[in-house]
Amino acid sequence: MLRPDTFALTGLLALLTMIGPVAIDLYLPALPEIGAELGAPTSSVQLTISFYLFGFALAQIAYGPLSDVRGRRPVLLVALVVFCAASLLCAVAPSIKLLIAARAVQAVGAAGAIVLARAIVRDIYSGARAGRELSIMGMIMGLAPAAAPTIGGLVQAAFGWRACFVAVFVAGLAALLMVWWLLPETLRDGPRPKIAPADLVRGYATVMSRRAFRAYLLLLSSASAGLFAYISGASFVLQEMFGLSPVEFGATFALTSVGLICGNSLSAHMVMRAGIGHTLGVGAATLAAGGFAMVAATHFFPHAPLGLVLPMGLYLAGIGMSMPQAMAGALLPFPHHAGTASSLAGFVQQCVAALSGALVGHLLGTSAWPMVIVVAASGCVTLAVWWASRGVRGMS
Repeated sequence: MLRPDTFALTGLLALLTMIGPVAIDLYLPALPEIGAELGAPTSSVQLTISFYLFGFALAQIAYGPLSDVRGRRPVLLVALVVFCAASLLCAVAPSIKLLIAARAVQAVGAAGAIVLARAIVRDIYSGARAGRELSIMGMIMGLAPAAAPTIGGLVQAAFGWRACFVAVFVAGLAALLMVWWLLPETLRDGPRPKIAPADLVRGYATVMSRRAFRAYLLLLSSASAGLFAYISGASFVLQEMFGLSPVEFGATFALTSVGLICGNSLSAHMVMRAGIGHTLGVGAATLAAGGFAMVAATHFFPHAPLGLVLPMGLYLAGIGMSMPQAMAGALLPFPHHAGTASSLAGFVQQCVAALSGALVGHLLGTSAWPMVIVVAASGCVTLAVWWASRGVRGMS
């Protein structure tokens, strides 16, 4: 078993948080082919992302409180088994409706990995140290969007879109085996909350009653809205409107992910010196700058893929700086209910992300502007919330 406060454990937790992004990013280049083979319009294919996000959000409600009672490790193992089984169902789905349903079940498994990885961090660390740990995990996790679309494009080109989900199954199986062999139980001994419905409601009400938590929750949600607007729309915009091949799309997606890795790296160093609030502010300003840059580039260079890709890289740098700190700030007041707080934060964050992605998918036609506007608005809202909540976040 791995020991706490080691880079090996950090690496394992980062790999667990990669499961969800891999399940989205690896098959993005295949979205147009899925629509063509299954006879589904763009709006229906996009629902394989939106239903994944909704399933991901709803499942988080259960994982945190359940792990606060039963322990992190057994609940995580069950989640990974569900993820692997659903990934195989995705690979053999004969219709778009069954693929959408299988994606929702896949998300139920993936949700457990990220919720419990964050809860484990809170079990072990506190303060700026927790923010640094989440930033390091985010930096490693950034390899998923950097590499997954490129790998997915190559896999699709060689074996077809169904092979992308087989690759996701292999990744899930590897995570399952590593958790089984290496992950210790981190939930501390002592009084544990009940999981009766009334107790769950009271637990969530207690978490939501903290003004600081609500402020951090708004920051997480607004930043995520822009991220998933891009994830939902980029495949169609860059491939169908700009004419990129699946492999070229994967390469451009990897380019934007460099910003995520750089942002997390900078955040991990900055938070130990400047604290969570200041690091979060720099990230929020970077999100807004990325959104403004995308609007300007789309206006002046409407047919240039780099006009979307480079500003999104800047936006992702802001994600890397802001989201780990916002999540750390949301969890810090709840050492004995870290799973519950992680679940509630993830639920709201992913619901907003799913709505954002569905909106972009519905509005996309022959222009990239629906996606661009949502990204820019999300960055501006995040900066505004950070500024307005400075006093609130100093209170718990």
